[in-house]
Amino acid sequence: MLQIGDEVYFSAVFLLVLFGTRSAIGASAVTASIYVFIVMFRAGVPVVAHRAGGHDAPENTIAAIREASRNGATGVELDLGFTADGEAVLMHDETVDRTTNGTGAVGTLRLAELRTLDATGKHRLGEKFKGERVPTLQEAVEECINHQLTIFFDVKDQPDKAAAALGEMYHKHPVLYNSSIVCSFQPRVIYKMRQANPGVVTALTHRPWSLSRYGDGTPRSLSAWTNYWLGVLDVLLDWAHHHLLWNLCGVSAILMQKDFISLDYVQYWAERGVEVVGWTINTAVDKQYYQDVLKISYITDSLREDCEPHY
Repeated sequence: MLQIGDEVYFSAVFLLVLFGTRSAIGASAVTASIYVFIVMFRAGVPVVAHRAGGHDAPENTIAAIREASRNGATGVELDLGFTADGEAVLMHDETVDRTTNGTGAVGTLRLAELRTLDATGKHRLGEKFKGERVPTLQEAVEECINHQLTIFFDVKDQPDKAAAALGEMYHKHPVLYNSSIVCSFQPRVIYKMRQANPGVVTALTHRPWSLSRYGDGTPRSLSAWTNYWLGVLDVLLDWAHHHLLWNLCGVSAILMQKDFISLDYVQYWAERGVEVVGWTINTAVDKQYYQDVLKISYITDSLREDCEPHY
């Protein structure tokens, strides 16, 4: 979309090219090309598909990666898990119960057993993607590279295993150094990753009050005394993230829950050379705010429609 003053700019370009080439068709083509380039440049901030877009396709699957690319995502967030035989796979939960037709902890299943499960069994669009399997990290990385998607590797725990598995991926695919970021709620995971491979871009994921309350504000404990002390720890943890841990871990970005982001907050981190990425942005109104006002990257469950809030 043209902005105020653009018509003057493009008219001047057209006349200059016309004067130089004496060709109206050539002048029109050059002007149109410049316009397309600028529109693409202004197209908006990078959009990352959460769990590869878990609302639009079964989360953390190859189908979801392809769907995210088709829907215009610039990147995907993928969750790293490990099987009983040490294979790195994509899985958010500790168990396979929520996202597949199987049961049991991921860490108790061998890769061959995991491969027999249908990763679409409980998804709202399960019939459309029926038969999709839980992918290995290697398969997911290759698919993302094929689609030129930035990868946000979300590591929950097991820092040593994660550092080894991701280190192997970076060795096999050096392009990842410029097209991926390793993120975690656990500072020790990021610290371990940076120790193992200083060239990897990293980020801390954070939500204030996460120790004492769930994402919807519900207290984690029925005990007022327990919640009080968890609240104290929350204050200390939040201070540490903003004044100590980010520098100690050498992060390039902080992934913050959307309700705690403002222009001042973005500026705070910009002064420290750290980018802010918001999660999880699931409504058109919020997305417009990130595009037009905050002008920062955001993570969403869907690139096609509004969906339920995610905490």
